[in-house]
Amino acid sequence: MKPGVYPAAVTPLSAKGEVDLPAVARLMAWYKAGGCTGVVLAGTNGEGPSLSAVEKRDLVRGAVPLADGLDIVLGVATPSLDEAIWLCKQANNASAKAVLLMPPGYFREVSEDGVAKWFEAVLDASPIPILIYNFPKMTGITLSAETMARLSVHDKMIGLKDSSGNVENIESYAQALSGTSKCLFVGNETLLISALAAGWTGTISGAANVLPGWLSQIVAEWQMDRQSAETKFALVEPVLKAIRSCPQPSANKAMLFEMGVLPSPDVRLPLETPTTERIQEALNLVKSLTG
Repeated sequence: MKPGVYPAAVTPLSAKGEVDLPAVARLMAWYKAGGCTGVVLAGTNGEGPSLSAVEKRDLVRGAVPLADGLDIVLGVATPSLDEAIWLCKQANNASAKAVLLMPPGYFREVSEDGVAKWFEAVLDASPIPILIYNFPKMTGITLSAETMARLSVHDKMIGLKDSSGNVENIESYAQALSGTSKCLFVGNETLLISALAAGWTGTISGAANVLPGWLSQIVAEWQMDRQSAETKFALVEPVLKAIRSCPQPSANKAMLFEMGVLPSPDVRLPLETPTTERIQEALNLVKSLTG
């Protein structure tokens, strides 16, 4: 996958609670105008666990023709081995670039070897490249650097995303994948500069829903003008912290609605739309950057 910023896209919903493809088209144009490299669908910010497997298939089918050059990645978060493999096949049939695969949550007391074997079974059966996703806050499973190194041997494993917020993973994951051509994407945007300095590829970012331009500029400038990238990040960092302090993905949807990018801020239960006051504080900071 190419270096850059991949928004962890929200999933727009219609008044009937169905996936709103016309609004997805507007999102794609927003990300494209912001200089993003690609888009991840149906991840945590995309309410992936609230979408059925069929809805995810239809979402990736509908989004790829709307992408206008953006690389499309489908989020896969299910403990079902068969469903994970099926979604990999559907993403491949839709001409997506890759899938972002979470560990099989719920059975949290399984061994690390068992989790690695589950990933290897999906990798063996998948026709599409796979990014391994570490997000222990949501899955209850922590993927060690040793497991990442083990999985990196597989040719279908093209890299990883780490949303743990653990700064130690920046170095340990980079070392685990050193000497390979695998990609490393950081999920916690406040660690972006540290990740880029350690040779990471970019970010798969929830905050990129509302700040695609700034984050894309920082990653694009890193190799050419590091001082400029660091200066921009210093301006963006407090805004990132404000965004991340709000409940996600509800807050990103609410801000995109207020910004006129989405026609609705609606989320699916059990998520709820957050209070306007809290969103407004974060949105004011966003507007202070974007005008």
